[in-house]
Amino acid sequence: MSAADRLLGLGDQVAFVTGAASGIGEAVAHCLAELGARVAIFDRDAEGAARVAREIRARDLDASEVVVDITGEAAVIDAVADAAARLGAPTILVNNAGVQDREPMLDITGDEWDRIQRINLRGAFLMLRECAKAMVAAGRPGAIVNIASLGVEHPMIPGLAAYSASKGGLKALTRNAAFELMAHGIRVNAILPGGVATPGSSHGAARKVVGPGSTRPAPLGQLMPPDIAAAVAFLVSPAAQKITGQSLAVDSGWLLT
Repeated sequence: MSAADRLLGLGDQVAFVTGAASGIGEAVAHCLAELGARVAIFDRDAEGAARVAREIRARDLDASEVVVDITGEAAVIDAVADAAARLGAPTILVNNAGVQDREPMLDITGDEWDRIQRINLRGAFLMLRECAKAMVAAGRPGAIVNIASLGVEHPMIPGLAAYSASKGGLKALTRNAAFELMAHGIRVNAILPGGVATPGSSHGAARKVVGPGSTRPAPLGQLMPPDIAAAVAFLVSPAAQKITGQSLAVDSGWLLT
């Protein structure tokens, strides 16, 4: 086995990736499969999840789709149990599913606020809890990565108060989960992406224009989904086996300007 395989290889791993039918999640699923993991594509978009799984399998890699709305507790419990029965207990969870819908601060309704928290934070918690239970029951160490946002460190775009609050909660959940789960050998970290070109971010921008965002350019160039996938691959790999409870900003240098 090469040094690269010892540090980054995922040949004996089972990875559950949420929101993997497009954008960052899709790139993560492809990346982890390339490194040898058996990947489950969790998404409520049945057609998109099936497409991503087919594309991965067409490269002689291992992937299957799991259609689920992660806001439903019973649905998450069943989906995780079913996927674990087919593929084996997860050793990796990437909590990526989320929405970035935008509303001006003075126009956000309570229902809209709750909807965003339900998807971005409640759904991530439910997936984390059920996958961690499966990891503990299997007696294997695991790695969980939560995709939060650079917006928890510095606002970037108007209209994202509800979104950033949900991601701030996800960052706090990361720290607490890391603290409670390290006794079981489960590591929990977060990634804080800057502005990434994805279908989800484009949809959020089109939904309601609420004013200009930051005009500061990212010094290292536009972030793309594979940039975030590479950071995820590191954090779930043996190379990061002593890293837990951390939040890694992947922002192309934006915070430094």
